[in-house]
Amino acid sequence: MNDLIERTDTGELLLRDTTRRSRRVRNRLASIWMTGSLIVAVVPLALVIGYVLVKGIGQLTPDWFTKDLPAVTRKAGGGMGPAIVGTLLITLTAAVMAVPLGILGAIYLHEYGGRGRVARLIRFMADVMTGVPSIVMGLFVYTVWTIAHGLSAFGGALALACLMLPIIIRTTEEMLKLVPDELRLASYALGNRKWRTIVTVVLPASFGGITSGVMLAIARAAGETAPLVFTIGAARKLNLSIFDGPTTSLSVQIFGNAQTPFEAAQARAWGAALTLVAIVFILTILARVVSAAVARRHNA
Repeated sequence: MNDLIERTDTGELLLRDTTRRSRRVRNRLASIWMTGSLIVAVVPLALVIGYVLVKGIGQLTPDWFTKDLPAVTRKAGGGMGPAIVGTLLITLTAAVMAVPLGILGAIYLHEYGGRGRVARLIRFMADVMTGVPSIVMGLFVYTVWTIAHGLSAFGGALALACLMLPIIIRTTEEMLKLVPDELRLASYALGNRKWRTIVTVVLPASFGGITSGVMLAIARAAGETAPLVFTIGAARKLNLSIFDGPTTSLSVQIFGNAQTPFEAAQARAWGAALTLVAIVFILTILARVVSAAVARRHNA
């Protein structure tokens, strides 16, 4: 043990003696800069989460998750059961539509399209859709779907899927670019076809990054309000039908309750905000667990 410590100290002394003082100063300044940047990024995030936790933790009772929304917003009581279920239902439906299409689109762009004209057009449209305001997407779905079929959870899911799709396409394509070409060539050398190489080699190798991109898209969709105002309407009671009748979500309830002057409604808004943050956090943890399990299985 002492020999190991002595060798470590000797190595550090040798590194310090053989490195110019200016390079050591620049290295120290870069380390301080990165540490400061991390603190600047983490502190506001911690303050926001802590403030939401303090303001909303008092609302999280068993009735909060099971009871219907109160008929009179200025009175205390009631729960957010319909909004919680509506958020999960709308977000899950949007993910079912957007995730497969986004991943398949990214596979086409990187593995088949390359720098072709069609691939460049798809990338351009994905970049344009990424910058489209969510309220514009809500108005588009309202015009195309809601006017003809009425308010429903599917209309909201359709709007959220349109917002999620370009994020998934671009992040998945970037993850596919990180997979070394040597892995593909090794699979081809073993006689595998391209589709099998993609399924058994490329996708498992990039699964962790793809999962991060998908969760980023889901987190954005779960917190959107503007598209849902135009497409899902408002409901106080639970509605499990995707295609029939209005429903509600946590983001819509936050928007509606936060702008009223009544303390009970504002308290419900804070509780809904904390619930939404908790849902996104839990989904992210589950995605990380699944991603780590897939990565271990692929490495084995």
